[in-house]
Amino acid sequence: MKLCVGIGYDIHRLAPGRRLVLGGIEIPFDKGLIGHSDGDVLLHAIADAILGCACKGDIGTHFPDTAAEWKDIDSKLILKHCMGLANIKLLHVDTVVICEQPRLAPYIDKMRASIAKLLALAIDHVSVKVKTNERLGPIGEGKAIAAYAIVIGRLSDHA
Repeated sequence: MKLCVGIGYDIHRLAPGRRLVLGGIEIPFDKGLIGHSDGDVLLHAIADAILGCACKGDIGTHFPDTAAEWKDIDSKLILKHCMGLANIKLLHVDTVVICEQPRLAPYIDKMRASIAKLLALAIDHVSVKVKTNERLGPIGEGKAIAAYAIVIGRLSDHA
């Protein structure tokens, strides 16, 4: 069995008039993430980690922000597309979302369930942690949200 590990990261600025989508679920808040897509930093970090696990580049390579066909795309579609490109069997996903507001603890289980469903994993193989940035930098000032992800997978014999 050939194991692989990938790491992903994403950050987007917050702005009024946008939906806040994290982990594939909408979270009530007066701001949302600015992006060429829906701005879901959590799914973007996971997608990058999956691509990294399979040495297939990053989401910017596959979904450039200059391409009109990807404008406002649902990040769930990005994640599914990246899974197809990577051709790996995911075993475990560990993530961290960093933001000051809103408080995300009440949404952790919903985010885990959404991610598990999207990746065809048992929920006990998906970890979502939330942290603040202790009021430091743009994240700490409430101007942005970031996410990190690490995945462990098994390379397909046909990859």
